[in-house]
Amino acid sequence: MKLGSAIAIYFITWWVCLFMVLPWGVRNAHEAGEAVEQGNEHGAPVNPMLWRKVLATTILSAILFAVIYGQVTYSWVGFDDIPGVKAITTD
Repeated sequence: MKLGSAIAIYFITWWVCLFMVLPWGVRNAHEAGEAVEQGNEHGAPVNPMLWRKVLATTILSAILFAVIYGQVTYSWVGFDDIPGVKAITTD
């Protein structure tokens, strides 16, 4: 895998993981028992903990990227290994 491809795959993996991690531990003002001030959204998180989520996203995406890199580089699982799927052969 070339460096540019690896960076692009990691970038996409990181953003997908970020959107998976964002809802973790979110509490709005009603759930936290706090009063909502005039002009604030009722569903806005009280403490979003973004740095913690960025760290969790980075760790999760690094693990997923390692799996993707290993599959692309070493072909751990091929089409022949999947039951019911026939590999396309070019004769």
